[in-house]
Amino acid sequence: MTGPAVPQIAPQIAIVGGGFTGAAVALYLLQKTPSVRASIEIFEPGTVLGAGLAYATPDPEHRINVAAARMALFSDDPTHFDRWFHLSGEIKVDPRAVVSDGRTYPRRAVFARAVDGLLRAAAREADQIEFRHTRRRVEQIARSADGYRLRLEGNETRRADLVVLAVGHPTPALPKPLRAVAGHLRLIGNPWPVDALQPIRPTDRILIVGTGLTMGDVVASLRARGHEGAITAVSRRGLTPRPRTAGKVEPLGDFAREPARTVSTLLRQVRVALRDAKAAGRPWEDVVDALRQQATAIWRALPAPEKHRFLRHLRPYWDAHRYQAAPQIDGLVVRERQKGGLQILAASLQSVAPDGDGFQVALRPRGQAETVTERFDAIVNCTGPAHDSVVRANPALASLAGAGALQADEFGLGIETDLEARVIDRDGTPNETLLVVGPLARSAYGELMGLPQVSWQTHQVAEQVAEWLGRSERQLSSPRIPAPSVGAPERRAAG
Repeated sequence: MTGPAVPQIAPQIAIVGGGFTGAAVALYLLQKTPSVRASIEIFEPGTVLGAGLAYATPDPEHRINVAAARMALFSDDPTHFDRWFHLSGEIKVDPRAVVSDGRTYPRRAVFARAVDGLLRAAAREADQIEFRHTRRRVEQIARSADGYRLRLEGNETRRADLVVLAVGHPTPALPKPLRAVAGHLRLIGNPWPVDALQPIRPTDRILIVGTGLTMGDVVASLRARGHEGAITAVSRRGLTPRPRTAGKVEPLGDFAREPARTVSTLLRQVRVALRDAKAAGRPWEDVVDALRQQATAIWRALPAPEKHRFLRHLRPYWDAHRYQAAPQIDGLVVRERQKGGLQILAASLQSVAPDGDGFQVALRPRGQAETVTERFDAIVNCTGPAHDSVVRANPALASLAGAGALQADEFGLGIETDLEARVIDRDGTPNETLLVVGPLARSAYGELMGLPQVSWQTHQVAEQVAEWLGRSERQLSSPRIPAPSVGAPERRAAG
């Protein structure tokens, strides 16, 4: 790669956001360049690095929806987290993590603690890299003659030579019909804050808007708190996450060698692969796994109008099959539906009006012209992160966009980047010192939500930054070291 001259003093690297993506970039970079002079500062208000929206929840009912043995942090040691979970003693605290087939689905906060421990251990072992965790938000980022100026909350500033944007998932946006009752005590617009569900009473009749993974988490949280009222969950198609298969999953299907140029062609290819899988006695998950691994090639081959068609028509089906539920959550949802405690409706939300301390809600069932009106005591918005508005909503991103240094992508997925994670500015020029990791780079990569893809991309970005640092030191970055041995880093972090 070519780019601007690298400063002769120790480069200052700023990582904005300390969820999994930000923590992973820092971890991999520390491992790749332990003896290179540099300063890495990660800006994250939370105490635990690696948490973010996905793994910050303290609710013990919220579980990782992928078996621990597939939560691969290291390509050369994919089962590291599973061994850590067993050997660290965490499994004794949470025996329910182990399901009937022997796989483990730990609580989500446990994964964040593991990542935080690994990162801080790697920082202690680095020879010349200064690592800092600053518990403040970045409110403005501006280009300067010598790199970037970051203004933090409280008006403190930092200088940086290279910035990694690891902002992650924004909070959910209210669907239009819910905006009429915004501010109502029993409208839970964002279910993720610790006490978000507190206003809900034990016998309240609840409407959940959205039927994805968050819906399952909310049902689990409510029932664990003693809620006994009826719950209705609604989405336009009524699709719910598929349960995890108990068997081994191996990719089946080649969708990248001659990738489809239309969504219709892609759909036909997938249906053929599903028939082949069924004939071979293999689960449909094998086809989904192949699609996941080949997603970037598939996505890049589709023209922009076809990408819009996919997002409009097929994305809900992809999400339901790609992002499957943990067995514990899926089992609860199945039991609740069987006994009538949870109803799933395929319907669109037409209007919402206050009715005393509750709501009158008009729904139009899928395929019908007439609406039905029902009363609910509380509403929980589970529509997912509002990625289409993140550039406007996040002050740091908005400041870069206002200066023309960054732009939202045309698909409402996040930020416009290239396949080297470099931000593309208003003039169409990629910037090697302004990088994006995680879901906000999906417009280039196609699939950056699940941990395997995010882990791969953070590795890629860490390698690019290591190369950039290597030029400043006039040396090649050291080879990737093996994953830390199980136990030792975690024990040091615990101390």
